[in-house]
Amino acid sequence: MNFLDGSLFPENQDKLVITAAPYGPEWVPSDFPEDIPVTMAAQVQKAVDCWNAGATVLHLHVRELDGCGSKRLSKFNELIAGVRQAVPEMIIQVGGSISFAPEGDGAAAQWLQDDTRHMLAELDPKPDQVTVTVNTTQMNVLEHMEAADIAGTSLAEPQTNRAYREMVVPSGPGFIEEHVRRLSANGIQSAFQFYNINSYETVERLIRRGVYKGPLVMNWVAISGGMDAPNIYNLSNFLRAIPDGAMLTVESSMRNVLPINMIGMALGLHVRCGIEDNLWNQSRTEKMSTVRQIGQLVRLAREFGREVATGQEAREICKIGVFYDSVEETLAANGFAPNPKGRQQGFLRQVA
Repeated sequence: MNFLDGSLFPENQDKLVITAAPYGPEWVPSDFPEDIPVTMAAQVQKAVDCWNAGATVLHLHVRELDGCGSKRLSKFNELIAGVRQAVPEMIIQVGGSISFAPEGDGAAAQWLQDDTRHMLAELDPKPDQVTVTVNTTQMNVLEHMEAADIAGTSLAEPQTNRAYREMVVPSGPGFIEEHVRRLSANGIQSAFQFYNINSYETVERLIRRGVYKGPLVMNWVAISGGMDAPNIYNLSNFLRAIPDGAMLTVESSMRNVLPINMIGMALGLHVRCGIEDNLWNQSRTEKMSTVRQIGQLVRLAREFGREVATGQEAREICKIGVFYDSVEETLAANGFAPNPKGRQQGFLRQVA
């Protein structure tokens, strides 16, 4: 991205798109019973509450009545249908892991098999987006957390702690290519989860080679543990690589969420919050609900002078439902340099 004179002025930035992640699949209901919905009606109402607070994108996971993360696509269909009816303008973004919560004592926190994850392309009603992880990597979500962040929660229990510390995201070339093809064929946007420069570069090559022909909508996931650490140097390095036509949301965990969101907000990027990412206020004196976190970002956006996007504006910024007919059109729409003729594609970036 290029930051020219005036780039920090709100009138030269897109309106702010806030993603809410209110379902917190890594937690059990007793970790925050006031804010973790369990019944289907409560899960739908949580989406409504997030919408009313100012979020226009819903990062969706589903729970069973016993409080465990659901792996049943029928439950996803039920929740999506309920949210569609209650808040039809909200962008529904299904978390591509489905559910990685460990089952049973000592079990690992595992992502489901590729065939099951591909079935997210068959959800009915279909979501607007499904998150797509890029490249197999360690996902130790605990690495930069402090002991006080998880004290008294299920993540402090030795077996659960070990399961999440050892978690790996499986996302090899065959999975990624097949997944984006299936999602695109069904009119579902791939919301790419980028953990560092190499995962972004993999998708650039997919675009240059014609595997993915859609908008570049993505999260920079700065949670450490195999992914970028949440600091300005890593973010700046990432921003220098991505084209001006990309839509980028910043994401971190625990008490890093707010400062990273403030940086992103000032730079004209977009933000994500919710109990999936963070349980606490900045002094860690009390837990902070997803709705309160959204309200905090809305207030800060007003201080920055940056308006919060409406549902329709968020859809336009995210380019929901947009796909392209050719490699050349995809490159141009996303702000990439065109592919040079007669050379191997996927290794070039426009020189400033």
